Amino acid sequence: MKQITWNEFEAVELRTGTITDVQDFPEARVSAYKITADFGGGIGVKKSSAQITEIYSKEELMGKKIVGVVNFPPKQIGPFISEFLVTGFYTDKGVVLAVPDKDVENGLKLA
Repeated sequence: MKQITWNEFEAVELRTGTITDVQDFPEARVSAYKITADFGGGIGVKKSSAQITEIYSKEELMGKKIVGVVNFPPKQIGPFISEFLVTGFYTDKGVVLAVPDKDVENGLKLA
């Protein structure tokens, strides 16, 4: 495992957000959703492609609090531009989202 410095970690903007829209992404090579999330006033609304269809339904994701990396440059994924990275953990059943365990406001930075 590569070690990083504290300054490198602090540069990663891991922020809380709320999923406001979930759409199918049939053009994706691997099954995925197009997710829209609100990260609050300082960051705003961003979109991402998320390969979480094995565990989560679209209905289950609506209104869910998430943690996303919001300071990556936009990434072209087929016909879609992904603006943030949804965080989660790879399991043998699919990706399990990394989420706050209490209700927190959008835009908070992971400490």
